[in-house]
Amino acid sequence: MFKTSKHLATRRALLATALLAVAAPSFAQAPTDAQKSAIRSACRADYQAHCSSVTPGGAEALQCLSKNMSSLSSACQSAVRAIEPAAAPNTEPKSEAAPPKSEPAKSEPAKTEAAPPAAPAAKPAAAAAPKAAAPTQPSSAQVAAIKSACRADYPKVCASVPPGGAAALECLEKNKAKVSPACAKAMNAASGGAAAASAGAAPAAAATPAAAPTVIVLRPLRPREELLIVRSACGGDIRTLCAGVAPGGGRIAQCLASNAAGLSPACKEVLAPFAAR
Repeated sequence: MFKTSKHLATRRALLATALLAVAAPSFAQAPTDAQKSAIRSACRADYQAHCSSVTPGGAEALQCLSKNMSSLSSACQSAVRAIEPAAAPNTEPKSEAAPPKSEPAKSEPAKTEAAPPAAPAAKPAAAAAPKAAAPTQPSSAQVAAIKSACRADYPKVCASVPPGGAAALECLEKNKAKVSPACAKAMNAASGGAAAASAGAAPAAAATPAAAPTVIVLRPLRPREELLIVRSACGGDIRTLCAGVAPGGGRIAQCLASNAAGLSPACKEVLAPFAAR
């Protein structure tokens, strides 16, 4: 009988040691009353969902909650982790390892930053277009000069083309060899010269001032002399070039003199005697 009781005491001691050995790895120290109360409050629903088959209030209950940590609510996880400080360092490397994954994304802005230099390459082409188009667009004064000087030539060489547009100017340009010298001169003044246009935009810009005819400098006119000019062969030129100029004070004569490039040969002959000497 004494041997039997001794054998039972030894078995109980071994069983208690085994329980402590199982509980020790998960929880290095026994939870305090405050920690137990926090777990009961935060893990009530989680316990019923994952550990209803385990007896509540002991080490087995804590072990069950710890095994199902990933399925617990955030509040319950915080309460359980407060008792097992050794488990916390395992989660920190994962959060620290996450930032390197976002580092490859830093190379993406470099790709987008390399794209804008391609845009300035298109600017020279866009800037070259206006330079090429400028010689083909005469000013309103040049158009008026062409209308005045080419009035008789237009029905001969461009009768089938509607007047007053770009097509009319192109027709006169193509038939420049057939028109009168005055019309050809007005066309050259508007286009800057055929040779200058073929040489490029820069030579054309340099040749434009040279192609422009010299302005006629008139001496002071008497009212009777200005009236003579208005009623002479310059009437058509006045209507074309100086329609908005009020008569008197020599203003019409000065307008004709400043638009010498567009004057008809007959009007130039009328103004020649009044030129300053």
